[in-house]
Amino acid sequence: MRKGREAEPHGVRKGREAGRARSRSRVPLRRSLLGRLLGVSALVAACSVAATAWLAVQTTSGAIRQEQGRNLTADARIYDTLLGYAARNPTWNGVDATVRKLAEESGRRIALTTQSRQPLADSATAEVPPPLPPQASAVVDPLSVDAVLAARSTEGQGTAADRIDPRAVGPFLLPAAERTELRQLAERHAACLNRSGIAADVVVGPSGRPRIQMVGSVPERALSTKCESIGLNAPTRTERKALDALNGLADACLKRQGREGVRLDQNLFWGEDIAVTRPGQLPYPVPSDARAARPAPVAEAPREFTGEDDRAIASCVGTARSEQLGSYVASPALLFIGDEGGATVPGFDLSPANTAKIAGAAALVLALTVGASVLAGARLVRPLHALTGAAQRMRDGEASASVPVSGDDEIARLAAAFNDMSAHRARLEEQRRAMVSDVAHELRTPLSNIRGWLEAAQDGLADPDPAFVSSLLEEAVQLQHIIDDLQDLAAADAGVLRLHPEPVRLGELLGQVAAAHQARADTAEVTLRVEAADGRMPEVAADPVRLRQAVGNLVSNAVRHTPPGGTVTLRAYGGGGGADARSGSDSGAGDGSEGGSGSDSPTGHGSEGGSGAGSPPGGDVVIEVADTGTGIPAEDLPYVFDRFWRAEKSRSRRTGGSGLGLAIVRKLAEAHGGTAGATSTEGEGSVFVIRLPGRAPTP
Repeated sequence: MRKGREAEPHGVRKGREAGRARSRSRVPLRRSLLGRLLGVSALVAACSVAATAWLAVQTTSGAIRQEQGRNLTADARIYDTLLGYAARNPTWNGVDATVRKLAEESGRRIALTTQSRQPLADSATAEVPPPLPPQASAVVDPLSVDAVLAARSTEGQGTAADRIDPRAVGPFLLPAAERTELRQLAERHAACLNRSGIAADVVVGPSGRPRIQMVGSVPERALSTKCESIGLNAPTRTERKALDALNGLADACLKRQGREGVRLDQNLFWGEDIAVTRPGQLPYPVPSDARAARPAPVAEAPREFTGEDDRAIASCVGTARSEQLGSYVASPALLFIGDEGGATVPGFDLSPANTAKIAGAAALVLALTVGASVLAGARLVRPLHALTGAAQRMRDGEASASVPVSGDDEIARLAAAFNDMSAHRARLEEQRRAMVSDVAHELRTPLSNIRGWLEAAQDGLADPDPAFVSSLLEEAVQLQHIIDDLQDLAAADAGVLRLHPEPVRLGELLGQVAAAHQARADTAEVTLRVEAADGRMPEVAADPVRLRQAVGNLVSNAVRHTPPGGTVTLRAYGGGGGADARSGSDSGAGDGSEGGSGSDSPTGHGSEGGSGAGSPPGGDVVIEVADTGTGIPAEDLPYVFDRFWRAEKSRSRRTGGSGLGLAIVRKLAEAHGGTAGATSTEGEGSVFVIRLPGRAPTP
C-alpha cells in the first residue's frame, strides 16, 4: 500500500495535498455560512425596517391625501367617466346628470369648473356650496390625459407615447352605413376563423370600427388560413378623409421646422415600410379584384429616419391630432373631489424628529438582529464544522469517523445520520473486502478440485471412470450454482430480474418444496412437515419457479442448521385468514445459512422483519419456515440477509454455505412486491418469513 502511494504521479499527490490544505483552512467569513447568515439577517432586518417605515408614511400620507381629494387612486372611475364624457362631447353641457350620479355612487362631492374656476357642475346639495380647495384633484382634458390616474384603453389610435384619450376620435367616427358594412365583414371573417379552429370574436372600438380579437390563439395562425381580411383592414372613406387632413396638419408642422413631410398609415405609423404614394394612388390595401383597375403603388427608395427625425415627427403628429380633435372634444376642466362638508386634513410631513426616531429604531433592530444571528449562527456552524472534519477524516482513509450528538434538533439528527452512515460505510467496506475474498474462495475451491482431478488423470494417477466423471460433474455443478446465484443477485440489483407471475396455490408449492428436500432431511434425521392454518391454504400471484427457489433456500438452510431429531415446519396463511399468534419460541432455524439452488448462506437467519406472528395486515400472504435449531444471536440477526455474511467465519460450505441464499430470498421477495424477515430465540430456533401481496384464501 505504501509502495502504491509512492508510485503516485507527482501531480496527483501534489493536487491531493493541496486539496487537504484547502479543506483544513478556515473558510473566509464572506463565504462562510455564518457570514451569509449574518448578511441575510441584516438585509432582512434593514428591508423590514425600511418597508415598515415606508409603509407607515405612505399609508398615513395616502389617507390624508385621499381626504383632501388629491389622491384619486380610489376615484379613478370618476376621473375616467368624466374623461370619456369630454372625449365624446364638444361641450360640458348636460354633464350635471353624470356628476350627480357619480356623487351618489361614491358618496363624495364632485365639482367641475373651467380653468378660470367658473362652475360647470357641482354635486353639493347646500344652497351655498362650501368653497372649493385651492388645488384641483385633477385636470379633465381628453387631449392631455393624466397617465397615472386614467384607466388607459388599448383601443386608441395614438402611439404608445400619446396622451390623447382613445375615446376622442373626432372626424374618425364612422357613420352608420360604414359601421354596418365593416361589421358584416368582421363577422364573416370571425366566422371563417372559428371554422378554421381559431377562437375569434368581434370587438368594436370607440370610432365604431370593428376588429377581430383572437382568444387563446397565436395571431400568426390566422395567416395560414384562407380567411381574407383585406376589406376589413382597408380604411373607409371617412377615415381616409380624416387621415388626409391629419397628414396635412403634420406635414405643415414639419415644413415649419424645415423637414420633409411623411406619409402616415391608418395606425399613424411612418417609416421605411410605408409606401410613398403619388396622387391617384391608394396608401391602403384594396381587394384583389380591384387591383387590376387601380394603379399599383410605386415604392420609392426607403427613407432613413434618425432619432431626432422620429422625435420631431412624433411631436408634430401629436400636435396635429390635438389641433384636429380640438373642436370635437370638451375644453379642459378642473375636477375637485372631496367630502360633502368640504373639510380638509392638514398635510403630513416627516419631521426631523420622526426621521431620527425611525433611524434609531432601525439601528436598534439591526443590532439585535446581528447579535441574535451571531449566537444562532455560531451554534449552527459548530456542529457543521465537526461534520466537515469527520467527513475529511473519512476521505483521508479513516475507517469510521463519528461526531458528538447533542439535543434532538435538525443538526443533531444530521449528526446521528452521519454517524450511522459512517458506521454503515465501514461495515460495507468490510463486507466488500470479505465478499471479494469469499467469491475468490468459493470459485477457487471447485476450480482447484477440477484442476487437480484433471491433472491427476493427465499424469495417469487417476482413471477417468464413472466415479471420476461424477466427481468432476459435482464440482462443476457446485461452481455453476455459485455463478447462478451471483447472476440472480446482479439481475435483482439492476432491476432486470424477470418474473412470470401466475396464480399459485401455496399448499401445492410447499408440498413440492418439502418433497424436493425430503431426502436431505432424512439424511440429516430432521422431520420436515407442511402445516395449513385452519385447514386453508391461501393463493398468491407469483412466479412459481422463483418462489420455489426462495422457499427452497429457506428450507435447505433450516435443514442444515437443525440438529438431528429437530423439526422444520412450512406454513402459509393470510388473505384475511391467519394463524394463531406465534412467538420466537415457536421458531427455529438455526444459524442463518442460506441454501437451495446450491447456495448456502451465513449462519443465522433473521433480519429486519416481523416474526410472522398473528394474521398479516391488509390481506397479505405469509410463508413461514420455522425450525428448532440453535437460533441466531441477537447481535447477528440484522445481518443475516447480507451477502457472504456468516456468524461462523468458517469457509466450509458444509457448515456455512456460500452466504448467498438468504440474500437471494430477500431480493426475490422484493421483486414480488413483498418483504423477507426473520426472528429468532437463541437456543430455541428461528422463523423465516416471506410476506407477499395475497389473493383470497382457497380451501
